[in-house]
Amino acid sequence: MPRITREKPDRDRERGPRRDAEPDYGQLGDAEADADPAKKKYRKFRKDNRCRFCREKGKLSRVDYKDIHILQKLCTAQGKLFSRKRSGNCARHQRAVKTAVKRARYLALLPFVG
Repeated sequence: MPRITREKPDRDRERGPRRDAEPDYGQLGDAEADADPAKKKYRKFRKDNRCRFCREKGKLSRVDYKDIHILQKLCTAQGKLFSRKRSGNCARHQRAVKTAVKRARYLALLPFVG
């Protein structure tokens, strides 16, 4: 038995230009013709997202329990440690900070509770 098929309407005329078709930007100058308008996005200033201990190899290469000023920056006013996401530390140095804060608390260099 032969299969009966209907002709599909030409949908390109109904919907307009196809999505994958090359967009018409009109008459552009020589410099603008080479640049793709989609790539001309505004680039925001981005700070270095690496860990503060990984960034500065010289002075902050190790986490030290005696360095109170650095450890206080990594703790809240209540004495809790900031999370990795908030402090920006890598996993390795976050564990080292945790140990250093516990040692500093034990030696009364940092308070247990703020």
